[in-house]
Amino acid sequence: MPLRLPNWRILLSLFFCTAMVLAPVLAEARAGSSFGGGRSFSSGMGSRGSRTYENNGAQPLNRSMTPAPAPSAPGYGTPAYGGSFFSRHPFLTGLMGGFLGSMLFGGGFFGHALGGLLTLVIVGFLIFFVIRLLAGGGRAAFAGGGGLMPRSVGAAAAPAAHFRGRDVGVADADLNAFQMIHAAVQEAWSRGDLGRLRRLMTPEMVGYFSEELTKNASQGVQNIVSDVRLLQGDVTESWEEGDMQYATAHMRWSAIDYVARIGRDPGDASAVVSGNPRTPVEAEEVWTFVRRRGGDWLLSAIQQV
Repeated sequence: MPLRLPNWRILLSLFFCTAMVLAPVLAEARAGSSFGGGRSFSSGMGSRGSRTYENNGAQPLNRSMTPAPAPSAPGYGTPAYGGSFFSRHPFLTGLMGGFLGSMLFGGGFFGHALGGLLTLVIVGFLIFFVIRLLAGGGRAAFAGGGGLMPRSVGAAAAPAAHFRGRDVGVADADLNAFQMIHAAVQEAWSRGDLGRLRRLMTPEMVGYFSEELTKNASQGVQNIVSDVRLLQGDVTESWEEGDMQYATAHMRWSAIDYVARIGRDPGDASAVVSGNPRTPVEAEEVWTFVRRRGGDWLLSAIQQV
């Protein structure tokens, strides 16, 4: 009995193939950051000890020297029941993407009729093969066949305990220190004072700030941040790992924040690249600080909210 397939399955398969081909293009269009009127780092940077990759309500740290947990580690890996069709058939997925990509963006399909016809036949066969697998393999998996682990088994496996330090409290003096560091970092950043930044943050953070300052200098611009006023500063978590102590604070402040061309008169309207040198704007970030017990606090991570 011949297999009759609804049209929506064919369209769905074509959609998946096209999405795989265009995914790198779409990702590249979203990558990077630009001046939002002032300092702009994509998502976040730095380290938070054992809690570096935990979800704390802010944007994740996309730049960190702390090694990311292994994908295969319990609690971080993929489900144990086999994953999607495309993850279980990487060769077929790549082959389909390559054929469809050459057909859409290459010249062979339109320039060579015979080659284009052969490509179309192969793509049609692959789409038909995928539909057969989706139609038959899915039923076999739910029926207990196909060699896939049942979902209930994967869900029952408890993830291994993840060490995340011991929660501790911080005093009012610590919160005052965080506020002072926040203001000092803004001032040192605005002046491009790396010597001052080295005394306020970890070497890892100094490297990130130095990189951003170098980019600005190479473009002939300077980010000026002045009249910083902290509107809210609350400690959201604090913990210790051995003799190291960490604390994370939610910071909301207002400031004059703009980008101007280096060497130009600030009063010259043409010197301003972005932002407004007369109107304050509000910003909101999550800052994490670290110190050795009994030492001075240093900025160790910044996350956007």
